[in-house]
Amino acid sequence: MRTLPRLSICLSVLALALAASPAWAAKRVSTDPFTNTDSQHATEVEPDTFAFGSTVVGAFQTGRFFDGGSSDIGFATSQDRGKTWVHGFLPSITVNSTPAGPYDRVSDPSVAYDAKHGAWLILSLPLNGGSGKAVVVSRSTDGGLNWSAPVTVSTTTGFYDKTWIACDNTKTSPHYGHCYATWDDANAGDLLLTSTSTDGGLSWGAKKTTANNAAGLGGQPLAQPNGDVVVPVLSAFADRILAYKSTNGGTSWRSSTTVATISDHGVAGNLRTEPLPSAEVDAAGKVYVVWHDCRFRSGCASNDIVMSTSTNGTTWTSPVRIPIDPTSSTVDHFIPGLAVDRNSSGSTARLALTYYFYPSANCTQSTCKLSVGFVSSVDGGTSWSAAQTLAGPMTMSDLADTSQGLMVGDYISTSFAGAKAVPIFAIAKAKSGSAFDEAMYASKLLVTALQPRPLRVTDEPVLSLQGDRVRRSHPLVTP
Repeated sequence: MRTLPRLSICLSVLALALAASPAWAAKRVSTDPFTNTDSQHATEVEPDTFAFGSTVVGAFQTGRFFDGGSSDIGFATSQDRGKTWVHGFLPSITVNSTPAGPYDRVSDPSVAYDAKHGAWLILSLPLNGGSGKAVVVSRSTDGGLNWSAPVTVSTTTGFYDKTWIACDNTKTSPHYGHCYATWDDANAGDLLLTSTSTDGGLSWGAKKTTANNAAGLGGQPLAQPNGDVVVPVLSAFADRILAYKSTNGGTSWRSSTTVATISDHGVAGNLRTEPLPSAEVDAAGKVYVVWHDCRFRSGCASNDIVMSTSTNGTTWTSPVRIPIDPTSSTVDHFIPGLAVDRNSSGSTARLALTYYFYPSANCTQSTCKLSVGFVSSVDGGTSWSAAQTLAGPMTMSDLADTSQGLMVGDYISTSFAGAKAVPIFAIAKAKSGSAFDEAMYASKLLVTALQPRPLRVTDEPVLSLQGDRVRRSHPLVTP
């Protein structure tokens, strides 16, 4: 087994006496230490998480550039189900890493664990300038505390985007120990690409397309217990959620099918958003996918979070509305991060959903108030808890700025560690002069204790689909 180089990581065990005030029901798990003058400090955005056993690992952009990417990928690891955390930054990727790597910047982190090979994996997208030039994976074999120099999955002279990773951790699966990396080739119209590793991320196979050369971005691979892999993804024109699958361990990928069309209310306040999916799978192989959508709101006045499910990745249920607020409310919900407890299934599946929201969809950059919300279900999404506010309100001018709007991330994430749902998300506090204070925070929520006022998905009438959105002809989301 390879010895992983130790990092001079801030293994400041954030046993966080940084615990939050009542208005901020979260604790800080990392902060931006970089000082390079070409990106914005102190900013951390766009987390993904994964949990296995008692360990939770999160990864996120640190030191956001205006036109794409960040100074480095940060990580935060808890080995006690979110009670205490250590944090640091991945080595050998960018010129700002320690030791330094060959790329200018890095973006789009995603986390997985390969149980067969005992390896934690963080997939990311290195950039030169504002263009994604490679897909790489960093490995840890000591529980997410120390990380290797990156292994290259694929490189391009063009423009890669939106990386994601997952592994098959079912011991009885014929493809146990296979890990799947997905991304898109923006220069080829967002052509969807996938590569497979069978040795814990040490080597990767050739990149593969789907049988119909499907295009899209933000695909999230999910390994079902039978070994099939389903990948929900946003279409290239952001007008539908698609899904494609492999039944042979990533040797080939079938043609994509439509999960549902999308109608989304343009999020106000110059906030960077797209209706990217967040997807998870339960113990029986049922796939759940959520995104923000305005189909249940009269005149498409604001977004709900909606959900569709499938047992085979080919046929999908009609989207249902997660009833966070009444359809008569002014609340706008977006950027969801869904968790499904992989030890539960069917009518007793435990679901947890973190999301951002505005109390009023009709706001401006100077008046929008951004907060983080949370709801949960213990019956597979049939009913949901009353909503909790985990953080906020935030002032928009305190968020990192990008060429596509102010940024907390194109995605956030929630994972189950035992009975606890552990979301990680960006919180921006008031600037000190021109210096930001946007960092990563985590909460630990006992889902079974959050059912005081259940709201059922059938409580609200289904309104006709009314779309008011105007899309770019090619809605490329830059890294």
